[in-house]
Amino acid sequence: MSPLPPDCSDSSSNGSAEGVPQVVGGHKTTKVRIESEDVPWRHDSPVHEPVHSDDESGNLLDRDYTGMFEGPEKTLEVVFRRDSDEHTDLSMGELSGTSSSNAPILRTGLRRLDRSDLDVVCARARCTILSSISNQYLDAYVLSESSLFIYPYMLVLKTCGTTTLLRCIATLIDLGRKLGLEIDWVGYSRKNFNFPGDQAFPHQSFHQELDYLYGHRNLCERLDGSGYTLGPVTGDHWFVFVADQTIRAKALDIDTDRVLNIMMFDIDENVTQLFYYDQYEQHLDGETKDDAVKRISEEQTSVSGIRSLCPGAIIDPRAFEPCGYSMNAVLFRSYSTIHITPESGSSYASFETNQKVGSYKALISNVIRTFRPKRFVMTLMADEGGIKQVKDNPMVDSAAHAKIVVPGVAHGKGLEPTTVPRATSNGSVASRNSMASAKSLVYKRSSLASIKVEEDCCCMMGNWVLEKTPAAASIRAGKLRGMSVS
Repeated sequence: MSPLPPDCSDSSSNGSAEGVPQVVGGHKTTKVRIESEDVPWRHDSPVHEPVHSDDESGNLLDRDYTGMFEGPEKTLEVVFRRDSDEHTDLSMGELSGTSSSNAPILRTGLRRLDRSDLDVVCARARCTILSSISNQYLDAYVLSESSLFIYPYMLVLKTCGTTTLLRCIATLIDLGRKLGLEIDWVGYSRKNFNFPGDQAFPHQSFHQELDYLYGHRNLCERLDGSGYTLGPVTGDHWFVFVADQTIRAKALDIDTDRVLNIMMFDIDENVTQLFYYDQYEQHLDGETKDDAVKRISEEQTSVSGIRSLCPGAIIDPRAFEPCGYSMNAVLFRSYSTIHITPESGSSYASFETNQKVGSYKALISNVIRTFRPKRFVMTLMADEGGIKQVKDNPMVDSAAHAKIVVPGVAHGKGLEPTTVPRATSNGSVASRNSMASAKSLVYKRSSLASIKVEEDCCCMMGNWVLEKTPAAASIRAGKLRGMSVS
């Protein structure tokens, strides 16, 4: 998404991929791009002056918006336990109302944090809270740059752009101690940046991020983890840090079984146009600015097909000016979240969920069909038990069975043609037939990497690209290797 233009820049740089901590799996792709974020941070860096104090690292000058934005998110997941024992005490908490239901909510653990506490956490990451929804199990916050989810004993924070996500950890440790909690498990992950030179300390390289985690005050006493790189370093790859201090307990009721993340690039232009604010009618009679944002947010959610991706869930959407979109959805114990950066040249959309489903096949197909990207990266982080429960997993299937086929809608067979909303001359959104969406899209898996870290955390990452000539590919598949055919 693109909510805060001043943090954006279109500068990028190339460099060496030397010194990557650990590479697991991955195949060479046709598009070779080795980025400078893989180079260890140096004090003579020409992009940023070195920052010697973590307290000063957030005092950065905003950059002029140039129409390019770092869409792929950084994700931090922190799990706590009560420091008095290894079991969750569900009898302690406070009753409160919720914006999405009149039923009272028993707020325990982290859900007892005040809004002012959450504002401090977000300020460390250089983002702000815009709206929230809640149910009996979790609170979900739409941020100026991505999302925050809070369970009684787990917090998930996603930020995009040039945010400083890791600077939140020390604050989270202090807030947890005030609630009688201590860190149990920490996971940090992100895809390699599109514009690595724009990032601020401590995110100028994965090496710098690891140094920060290992050496920052108040952190190293609890975070004894390891860093990993999955995927081809010459293409899209995934950085992961995991620190596991878990004391296994059956009474610990935390939904951390698995998290699926789909990161989509080069979105169909008909789709990206839906997320420009000026495509919708402006200044209705008697409508306030807040009312307009709410109306346009709902319109974008409906006309894009996003609402149908989360049936039965409470949805909190947000449209941004001049463009961009975010959405949180909660359904029982699970969350789903979508973030969209529609700018030409850096168009990006992400979908993440921790739903415990037996097969992701239909969900993945529906998500890809909604955005129709040219390529996407999919990651899955789960414990061993969660992996075993997934019966249909494109991460472990053979290359042929791992293909993602997004069916089109055929004409002349009693079905309506697929429609793509468009802006009319007066700024409202109408629909038109899209011949491009009438044909099926076939995505082939170009690379796959997986690793098991700590005790039972399984990390999987795959790259999928749009197959341009399926007919030619099928002919080649029938050719005997090592043989010439006249």
